[in-house]
Amino acid sequence: MSVYRRPQLAQQMAQQLLRPGVLDEGLRSGLFLSGVRRTGKTTFLLNDLIPALEGHGALVIYVDLWSDTQTSPAVLVQRAIRKAYTELQTPASALVEKLKRVRGADFGALGFKFGFKLESIGAQGGPTLAQALLEAVDQAKCDVVLIVDEVQHAITSDDGNQMLLALKAARDAINPRPDTPGHFLFIGTGSHRALVNELTARRHQAFAGATSVAYPVLDSDYVEHLLKRLGEAGEMNLPSKPVAIDAFRTLGHRPEEMLKALRQLARHLPPGSDPDAHLPVIAATLRSTAADVELAKVEQLGGLATAVFERIASTEGDARGLFSAEAAAAYAKAVGREVRIEEIQPVVNDLLAANLVMRKGHGLYGITDPFVQEIWREKQSIEGKL
Repeated sequence: MSVYRRPQLAQQMAQQLLRPGVLDEGLRSGLFLSGVRRTGKTTFLLNDLIPALEGHGALVIYVDLWSDTQTSPAVLVQRAIRKAYTELQTPASALVEKLKRVRGADFGALGFKFGFKLESIGAQGGPTLAQALLEAVDQAKCDVVLIVDEVQHAITSDDGNQMLLALKAARDAINPRPDTPGHFLFIGTGSHRALVNELTARRHQAFAGATSVAYPVLDSDYVEHLLKRLGEAGEMNLPSKPVAIDAFRTLGHRPEEMLKALRQLARHLPPGSDPDAHLPVIAATLRSTAADVELAKVEQLGGLATAVFERIASTEGDARGLFSAEAAAAYAKAVGREVRIEEIQPVVNDLLAANLVMRKGHGLYGITDPFVQEIWREKQSIEGKL
């Protein structure tokens, strides 16, 4: 299948980031996009958002922290910056040519001459990230956008945390200048919603107070596109659009799961059967299977973790009071032994680390993946009727 493009959404986001109105100026403090796995975040970044930002004349630097999990996040970011700067110093490079098409043929005509050796970026005695990024803004005279995919990996090490502080320092050194020729914009994305949320919600984090939003998932337009492509390919066992849209939503807006469901429908539909009658069953089965994998993780963490998870999952809205005496008594009843209040925090930390629950504010918690919570509630409802 070809990549599904989302140019309108990308252009809207690029405009908000690079040419913000009064209500969007806060995005220059940092933008964090979070969403569950396999919903198309990285595909959108590479195929839509980055080209849109470049189309507005921005210098975009992209790095995926999960591309090499054995290497420090700080080193990966420094490598990406050095690579971009090397291309800036090469007049015939693809990056310079790309910027010329937007900025004009004379862009970089005098060449970029950084006042430091590129290999010294981040090294002891070399320029800080703030100094290196400031010089890029001043020489290129454009916005510099750094996109860090799977950004939550940064806070798993001291180096990563220091790197985020350095990027905040770059933002604070560049953006407030009254005559700055460009701005530094930081975009972080991640599939670990709990940790991505922590990056802006916790006061001790470098980008506390920055904007954190849910990734805009694919919806009906994608399903219509998919059905059209399958029809053009000669596929006969296709559902109606409304049924397919409902199935896609049932599957948590995951393109891979939708393709799997349609593949099962196409290959195993009995002759003369109605696709609309079978697709909802296939989607519900795949959805339950995917949720069961996550729920099994809860069980593996033990009885107390299960009790805490169930308290959060059963709460309408945000769950609070997880560490209260009343909560400890409820946990004790569930696990069949006394539960001390000091036992609860490590268990909550385990659930956060496993991306099963997320902290949504001071003392407020929720289930990370909404459809896992839905499946859990459905199973509880069925068990209650037995």
